[in-house]
Amino acid sequence: MFEEELRELEENGLLRRLLPRNSPQGPVITVGGKEYLNFASNDYLGLAGRQELLRAAGAAGRKFGFGAGASRLLAGGSPLHEELEKAVAAFKMTDAALLFNSGYTANTASIAALAAEGSTIFSDELNHASIIDGCRLSRARVVIYRHRDAGHLEDLMRRERTDRKVVVTDSVFSMDGDIAPLPEIYALCRRHDAVLYLDEAHATGVLGGGRGALAHFGLAPHPRTIQMGTFSKALGSFGAFVAGDRDVIGWLTNTARGFMFSTALPAPVAAASLASLSLLGKRPGLVRRLWANTQKTAEGLREIGYDPGPAETPILTIRRRSQGDVLTLSAFLWGQGIYAPAIRPPTVREPRIRLTLTAAHTAGQIRALIKAMGEYGREAR
Repeated sequence: MFEEELRELEENGLLRRLLPRNSPQGPVITVGGKEYLNFASNDYLGLAGRQELLRAAGAAGRKFGFGAGASRLLAGGSPLHEELEKAVAAFKMTDAALLFNSGYTANTASIAALAAEGSTIFSDELNHASIIDGCRLSRARVVIYRHRDAGHLEDLMRRERTDRKVVVTDSVFSMDGDIAPLPEIYALCRRHDAVLYLDEAHATGVLGGGRGALAHFGLAPHPRTIQMGTFSKALGSFGAFVAGDRDVIGWLTNTARGFMFSTALPAPVAAASLASLSLLGKRPGLVRRLWANTQKTAEGLREIGYDPGPAETPILTIRRRSQGDVLTLSAFLWGQGIYAPAIRPPTVREPRIRLTLTAAHTAGQIRALIKAMGEYGREAR
């Protein structure tokens, strides 16, 4: 039925295939019986394989079982869920928080619940697909502003006459690694009495000593500021949260369809997330090491002639001219024992290798990546 469409994807270098991993997540992974240096993981702090998380999950599984069996509204949760929500609220310095089963679900459900008919959503043009879909699911008018352009956003906000204004942005843009101009956007939202909804998926555990982009810029959470974050990236676990004012969280609990009509996260997952938050508090050196690895890699790539992008975060981008170019580079790295997959449309407009650094990468592993990139550059020339 879809043979022609699949063939067309393959001819255009856009066909994706699943790649099973036969080892724990980490700086070295095993695929098909061979080890590869992994520069494609969002496990920024190297927590995904930590024994502390495994022990916490095991203890919770023995006490509560694995499957939750029902939604939170039908007693599918456990005391661990409530404990985790309180820990997240304290971590993000908000009144309350609510757990969701994934970042995608949190965004689609929360944005649709917060921006009803009569509202206007202002969305950065490079926001994540889950934000775009959340905007589509809402009944609000959606206005797109130019990427990281606070001046353009202000012009658009001045023109709109609406019951509620909601500005939605990634704080760290996952495919470019750049950071939203939050001080300017935050001030605009205060001036226009607008809600600010931040997707902190790639900022939580990374920026602001781990607390996220607001802390990075020295901004205090405001009652009309809502933070979404995930446990599945820097925190090494799974699931997501929305943190904010108590009334906002109460509203989401009663209206966010992705929360109301989903089975709760398993208790062992909540326990692992609690353990990761505790580790982050006890090991601030992990964040410092992550940044040291990022700077070391960016400098090394520049020295051999590559532009890794702004290097504002652990996401470094090596852009290529075409799908063919980026697939050739990715295949070369694979042959050198390095996993750095090609990122292509429709995920991004310009094909690229997206390198992600973690606190777990060693100096030797970073040198191996830079050496391989240098060899590719010489061969290409």
